[in-house]
Amino acid sequence: MHTTVTPPQWIIIPAAIINVTYIIVALDITWMFVQIAVTPYLAKKLDFDTLWFGYLQTTVGVIQLLGGPICGRFGDVFGARAALSLSCVASIVFFLLLAIADTPAMLFMHKLPVFFMHVLPGSQMVLADLTEPENRANALSKIGICFGVGMIAGSTIGGNLNTMFGETITAYVGAFGCSFTLLLVLMFIPKSTKPQSPSTSENGQRNRSIFSLAEITRLLKFPGITRIFLIKIISGLPSVIFQVMFSIIGMNFFKLEPAQSGYLMAFFGIAQMVIQGFVIGRVTSRYSDGSLLLFSIGVCASVGLAQAAMQNVFHFCLIVFPMVFSLCLFNVITDSMLTNSVPSSDTGTLMGLCASSQSLLRTIAPTIGGFLYENYGVPYFGMIQCAVNSVLFVYLFKYGLKKQETKHE
Repeated sequence: MHTTVTPPQWIIIPAAIINVTYIIVALDITWMFVQIAVTPYLAKKLDFDTLWFGYLQTTVGVIQLLGGPICGRFGDVFGARAALSLSCVASIVFFLLLAIADTPAMLFMHKLPVFFMHVLPGSQMVLADLTEPENRANALSKIGICFGVGMIAGSTIGGNLNTMFGETITAYVGAFGCSFTLLLVLMFIPKSTKPQSPSTSENGQRNRSIFSLAEITRLLKFPGITRIFLIKIISGLPSVIFQVMFSIIGMNFFKLEPAQSGYLMAFFGIAQMVIQGFVIGRVTSRYSDGSLLLFSIGVCASVGLAQAAMQNVFHFCLIVFPMVFSLCLFNVITDSMLTNSVPSSDTGTLMGLCASSQSLLRTIAPTIGGFLYENYGVPYFGMIQCAVNSVLFVYLFKYGLKKQETKHE
């Protein structure tokens, strides 16, 4: 008897799932920037100095460092819907704890749900699963547009809400927003986005424990994976130092009020949308990954030199576009190179490792940033970025470019 087999939902409407995934990312980034508009001012009210604020940021980095690979592995084993739902629920708890944080201990405690808050790598897993390798860089680059939308909306909403109603109401708005994101996940994201293939079947035969260290570290043995991760960490550290200290720089160096900080972050978002929407997709389709990786590192070194010379917020605005371009291009290319190097059954774990590499940087960056800010000042952030990326550029140009290069067909 002939039996008609209904294909999985993601095979029927992958484009719709991808579009909803972009919306989920944009919303998640919006709530993240709402939180960014609250935390530094709440910390200041609780008498945190720069070093203690650095310790708070370091705590977040440690928690995310531990949670990234586990949540990525959770997505590979239990599917995209479960992974993204867990992240959204954790975000709701995060904002509710932030709303009631009235002591330094509570401010630290509200960071604990960050262990499970990995909407971005979960969404990257969905995109990697539903796109062909030759289209993956373009699909991942569009996340930057979502990031820009979220940065504009979140910074504006968070800055104005904080100015008009205070930190508590702003945090409750963030919790409500995360609830809406959870609803989208439950309604539109399928249980699994993994294509059924021999590699997927083999993955089912392996240890399905989300805490399996062997399954997580196994990916580092794939050709080129460890090398790309090292490049991400070395090149990314100076930029992350500046990013994690930016709220302090805006408040103390640029003398910005909460609403003004929100407008500046919105300008960041506009720059990101323009670059991701009109530049990144075009260059990734024309040039090889290796060449673009080298170019992004070179631009990053030049941006560091400009940061070392800036004196006010106007100077900073002049370097926003090249800064955003170098960061976006670097992240898109390295993520594309990584996901193209592993089977689809492992994309969640790999994206979790990518998130952990960023968390590793955010773990050590606040302490380094606080020390540099207190003892040497803002220009040293740019000097270090210029020096590190210049050395890496010369090394890759001379020895490593051919090993990294992956041609676009």
